[in-house]
Amino acid sequence: MSKPVIAIDMGGTKIKIGLVQEETILSYISIDADSGKGLAAKLPFIQRTIENLLSRHNLTNSDIAGLGIASPGIVDSIQKKILSIDKKFSDAPEINLEEWCLQAFNLPFSIENDARSALIGEWKYGKAKTYDNIVLMTLGTGIGSAVVMESQLLKGKHFTAGILGGHSVINYKGNLCNCGNKGCVETEASTWNLQTIAEMNKDFKESRLAPELVIDYELIFRLAEEGDITAIAIRDQSLQAWSACAINLIHAYDPEVLILTGGIMASNFYILPYIRQHIETHAWTPWGKVQIEEGNFPRTAALLGITHLINH
Repeated sequence: MSKPVIAIDMGGTKIKIGLVQEETILSYISIDADSGKGLAAKLPFIQRTIENLLSRHNLTNSDIAGLGIASPGIVDSIQKKILSIDKKFSDAPEINLEEWCLQAFNLPFSIENDARSALIGEWKYGKAKTYDNIVLMTLGTGIGSAVVMESQLLKGKHFTAGILGGHSVINYKGNLCNCGNKGCVETEASTWNLQTIAEMNKDFKESRLAPELVIDYELIFRLAEEGDITAIAIRDQSLQAWSACAINLIHAYDPEVLILTGGIMASNFYILPYIRQHIETHAWTPWGKVQIEEGNFPRTAALLGITHLINH
């Protein structure tokens, strides 16, 4: 059996730090990302968390195969750096993470886009194991995507192939996205823009959402079930936006299966059937139906994927 790996999933809201051996997550800790304050300030805290994790398992650095980071944004996995990142951890492109890894732990280092990492996790160990053509869509702080085509992980000339599904335009008259484009899927329906989406609703002030300090999708789906008009409108708009994104991805990449994953999939009882029906009704797939599946590892797929990359 190969040595364990230190795997880090840099989410916009939470950073997950795990100790992973092949397809087994021995343990992981979730810490606040504070991504608006940048990554440099967080690195000493990440280092201490890793040291505590190793200590708890009676492991030293020499017992570890390597350290891998699954990061949002555009990632050069060859030069091992973050090229561009969208507001979250905005200082990350200036940081030499491989150097940090060597200085802190003296370990081999690997980095990949977080959605690609999640796709590898599901492809090698989860729901997509038996497929050669796969699209993964993550619903979380933002909307991520990744693609395997003919058993090849798509990266592209500039490392953007397949990962910009959340920035496909579904409303060209829409609001400005933080990527600089207008009417992206993320602008229309994602956690980072949910407060703005809610406040723009004409019935917001009368809604039970109005007094809430934090508006997330768990709250939206719960209040929609309870009949709140604003929550219903936001839920339905979001479902339509995610379905449009899914169809764009299917039309672009011709997969056998679409894997849905991410934190928002906690409301899968509503999301999965809606997107499945929308795709079956509107996607142009004369050969038959794309399989629509929920991922096996909604919280940990990226940890498994980045571990696989280090071991292979």
